[in-house]
Amino acid sequence: MTQDFELPAALNSAVMEQLIDGLAESGYAVIRNALPVAQCRALALELNILRHQQELSSAGIGRGRQHVQRSDIRGDRIHWLDRSTEAQRHYFAMIESLRTEINRQLFLGLFELEAHFAFYPPGSFYKCHFDSFAGRSNRVVSSVLYLNEAWPQGSGGEMALYPQSDQLPDASVTPLEIVAPELGTLACFLSERVPHEVLPTRLPRLSIAGWFRRNASIGGTIDPEF
Repeated sequence: MTQDFELPAALNSAVMEQLIDGLAESGYAVIRNALPVAQCRALALELNILRHQQELSSAGIGRGRQHVQRSDIRGDRIHWLDRSTEAQRHYFAMIESLRTEINRQLFLGLFELEAHFAFYPPGSFYKCHFDSFAGRSNRVVSSVLYLNEAWPQGSGGEMALYPQSDQLPDASVTPLEIVAPELGTLACFLSERVPHEVLPTRLPRLSIAGWFRRNASIGGTIDPEF
């Protein structure tokens, strides 16, 4: 897929500082208009093409042998990014600049980013969860980039971020922030510490979910299991 626009090779420095400050102070940060509109539109186009070509797979929960599909817990369909298109390469280049700066300022030892497109059809959701459990995974910082243009108020599909904890919140806990899935919004949060959920959506919802990982390689082989 060829693009006819030029994009910066790194995230805006002010955006990076806001993201890093949020991670350090409260475990999360949400920045609107974090990435160029043209880049987000190119990624949304690619995801929609994959969707119409039926190249998306039903997402599951758990890893390895514990990986199962549970539509009562999450209903998104996904496609892993592999840097095979120009739009993806631009995205990884910008996020790589964030990884480098997080390591420089917060000393988290982030090694790489894994990411996938996520499509939530109307009526789907993802119940409250952690992206990683303490001591059981190498996912450290989660990221979500939203790709929905002109998201109408009342359409659902928001991400609810809850206070840092080592347990999932009960119904009495109020979210710290409700994030509308609007084009160009980038959210980052600590994978092991910030419980979150995707509220039921009334419209098709597009995003990229990603995780900065530590290197858990064994015998020279990078931990490959998503």
